Amino acid sequence: MRKKIPSTAALLAFEAAARHQSFTRAADELALTQSAICRQIAGLEDFLGVALFRRTRRGVQLTEAGESYGRQIAPRLDALERDTLSMMAHHGAGGALELAVVPTFATRWLLPRLGGFQAQNPEIVVNMSTQTRPFLFDQTEFDAAIYFGDAGWPGTEAHFLMHEFAVPVCSPTLPGAREGMAPAEVALLPLLQQSTRPYAWRQWFEAAGVEAARDMAGMRLELFSMLAQAAIERMGVALIPPFLIQQELAAGLLMTPCRRSFPSTRAYYLIVPERKAERPALTRFREWLVATAHSAAGTMAPTATEV
Repeated sequence: MRKKIPSTAALLAFEAAARHQSFTRAADELALTQSAICRQIAGLEDFLGVALFRRTRRGVQLTEAGESYGRQIAPRLDALERDTLSMMAHHGAGGALELAVVPTFATRWLLPRLGGFQAQNPEIVVNMSTQTRPFLFDQTEFDAAIYFGDAGWPGTEAHFLMHEFAVPVCSPTLPGAREGMAPAEVALLPLLQQSTRPYAWRQWFEAAGVEAARDMAGMRLELFSMLAQAAIERMGVALIPPFLIQQELAAGLLMTPCRRSFPSTRAYYLIVPERKAERPALTRFREWLVATAHSAAGTMAPTATEV
C-alpha cells in the first residue's frame, strides 16, 4: 500500500514558512517565488484536510494544528538531511556515528583523545550533540550515548567507562579558602551545587564523617563548566573531578582547598541500543572508547591519602 506521505517539496515549504511565520521569507530561503510557496502549502493543507495557517492582514499565522505539525516534522526533516549528508560523504559506506554526550566530559576528556580514533579509522566520522538526561533511542537518530548515571536503560547495552572522583575546588582568592582545609572547614564556605548531582555535597560530607547543616544550600548549576566558572568568579566552592578542569588548575585559576575525594556511586557509560549493537562502525568506536577509558582510569583515581 502506498504510504500517506506528502511531497518533500511541500514539507520543506511548510517547515520554512512555519519557522519564519512568513511565506516571503520562506521563499527567499528556498530560492522560490512566494506564489510557489503558497501553492505548496495549499496542496499540503488539501492533502491533510487541515488548515495549517490562518491568513491575516499582517501576513500569515500558524493555526494550533500547524504549530503541532511543525514541531513534529522539523526534527524528521533534520534527520533526513543528516542521513543524506552522511550518505553523500561516505558514498553509502555508512561511516558516520551520531553520539549523544554529556558536554563537559565530551569537551575536556573525549575530544582531546578522539583524534587517535580518527587516525585509526579515517572513514568513520563521529558527530556529537549534547544530552544531559536519559532519552528513548527510538525517538532520536542517535547511535549511542555517553551518559553519567545508572546503566539500566531499557533495550540497551551499557559499557562501563569510569567513575568520578570529585574534589572541592575554588578560586585561590575566595574569602576563607586555603589549601589544607579540613572537611568541617569546607562546610563553612559557600557551596556550589550541581543540579544533575543534587546530593554530591551531602555524600562527600558523609564520607568525611562531617555533619554539614547547609550541605544542600547554594547556587545550583547544571554543567561542570558552569560550576568551574562560578568557582573562578569566587561564588563558592564546587565538587568537580580534577580531570575535567586540568587547564584551570594548571593556570592557578582554581585550587583544591581539601584533597579528600570519594568514588561516585554512579559512573560514565557508553549506552548502545541493542538494535544497533552489531553495527561495524559503532563496534569499533565502542572498543576504542572502552579501552581508552579503562587505561586512563588509573590516572584519575585519587591516592589513598586523598580518600
